[in-house]
Amino acid sequence: MKKVPKIEILRHSLAHVLAAAVLEMFPEAKFGIGPAIENGFYYDFDLPRTLIPEDLEILEEKMRRIIKENHPFEKAQVPASLALKNFKKAKQPYKVELIKELQKENKPAKQKNNTRIPNYKSQITLYKTGNFVDLCSGPHLDSTGEINPKAFKLTKISGAYWKGDEKNKMLQRIYGVTFETPQKLQQYLAKLAEAEKRDHKKLGRELGLFSFHPESPGSAFWHPKGMIIWNELEQFGKKLRKKYGFLEIQTPLIAKNILWKQSGHWDHYKDNIFSAKVENEIYCLKPMDCPFNILMYKEQTHSYRELPIRYTEIGRIMRNEKSGELNGLLRVRYLTQDDSHIFCLPLQIEKEISNLLKMVKEYYRAFRIEPKFFLSTRPDDFMGKKSEWDLAEKNLANALKKEKIKYEIKEKEGAFYGPKIDIEIKDALGRNWQLATIQLDFQMPQRFNLEYIDNQGKNAVPAMIHAAVFGSFERFIGILTEHFAGAFPLWLSPVQVEVIPVSEKFEKYGKEIHSLLLANNIRSVIHESSESLGKRIREAQRQKINYMLVVGKKEQKTKTVAVRSREKGDLGPMKIEKFLEKVNKEIERKL
Repeated sequence: MKKVPKIEILRHSLAHVLAAAVLEMFPEAKFGIGPAIENGFYYDFDLPRTLIPEDLEILEEKMRRIIKENHPFEKAQVPASLALKNFKKAKQPYKVELIKELQKENKPAKQKNNTRIPNYKSQITLYKTGNFVDLCSGPHLDSTGEINPKAFKLTKISGAYWKGDEKNKMLQRIYGVTFETPQKLQQYLAKLAEAEKRDHKKLGRELGLFSFHPESPGSAFWHPKGMIIWNELEQFGKKLRKKYGFLEIQTPLIAKNILWKQSGHWDHYKDNIFSAKVENEIYCLKPMDCPFNILMYKEQTHSYRELPIRYTEIGRIMRNEKSGELNGLLRVRYLTQDDSHIFCLPLQIEKEISNLLKMVKEYYRAFRIEPKFFLSTRPDDFMGKKSEWDLAEKNLANALKKEKIKYEIKEKEGAFYGPKIDIEIKDALGRNWQLATIQLDFQMPQRFNLEYIDNQGKNAVPAMIHAAVFGSFERFIGILTEHFAGAFPLWLSPVQVEVIPVSEKFEKYGKEIHSLLLANNIRSVIHESSESLGKRIREAQRQKINYMLVVGKKEQKTKTVAVRSREKGDLGPMKIEKFLEKVNKEIERKL
């Protein structure tokens, strides 16, 4: 049996202490589940009233008292029938439901003579902490006294459907965090506070980049400033794709479900597909682009001399994500991928994967972000032959080694049609994000009867490679917003320069500078206002504008601008020609 890390045992134990405190505060509470999670724990409750933030402080005090009382975590194994009886008596319907599921899973098998084979798994493990008894397999600490009362904190309350199913009742989830020492807790809480400041939903609203509306859940509304970032990323990506030999295409947003049945998505992904009945046929909004690219490939017969064929498109797709899982730009229903599909000869696979890896590194270098690579292998629910999967995984591994890329294995996390290379990045707060993916697919070419004429004049089946480097524009921009805390590098900034005339007397000169900046493709605004100079500078800083050019009597006379940098503060007077040279170099170098 795998050894459970002590920190995980601590976190799980604190979940029980939380439940014991809730029972004391609400004797009629009904309990869901309470696992350890990354950095802490949570517990789900069905309570007689809605919790408020002030309740967390009350519960923390109760938890500290329970810890101080040094209650043992008492383990007991009882027959499932007795546990069921006791939890029914205690009016705990969620525990009753879990026990019944365990009984069903562990029902003794029948022998040929119709007798039952004994099954000792019909025993249920319980843990008692003070007055609280929970259905739990453990392990736990020996007693609550082992917990440092200053090394945990309850952080938030949220809603959570029982078993994650929106058809079930909504419970109240209390989250907590805990670490081995109070010092580690304080470090984490400081990082959490910084993350709240960087929340892309908050920054997107404050900086006028994007917004969300309940009438269209899971879909972003892109404002003019946000579209500047979007378009810069799109043009950067298109330029790089062109360099690596990709041909841009565009495909429809909707197709009959027969297409998704043929691709296998209808069987493996149906719940995530938006569909509607039209003229007695089922139509689907596309959840991915690959079957459309396949149809385009099939329009004509291809020779081996034509391969590889590299298609790329800005693919708009729709996925029916659960409402409870939507999260700003990070988890949406309407998303846009920088999608690519390569049709190639088997002997071209490793070279094409290597070129994609080169392109990924070139992409992320522009954002001063170091990617981390993972090889995701065959899942349990896979299509095709094991031998094909083994070959595909070998191709991916060889390409990674050829590019001298260190990687880790993600067991059983490949797509249902093929293994993949997943690329993660670490943001300014040390959080890992899954973004790019490169997938090798031997299955869809077979399912769609794709062919090319080989060098012997015979029909052969090409390999197919799926690749997205940003992953999705929405998620990538959300992550970048938090990574840079809204202070985007110059080449991406919606407003790169703000011209600030000291007073009305110098507005004409300010407009001349503003016009010159625009003529040189610098995204500039001019702040004409009766507000104080200091207030206007502070507002420009708040809006994360890269440079402020202050112009007054001295600047007008000497034909200069007083340059102020967002990061470095006052840079002093500068001829406008020198300033233009400076910013153009920064933009070119993507600083």
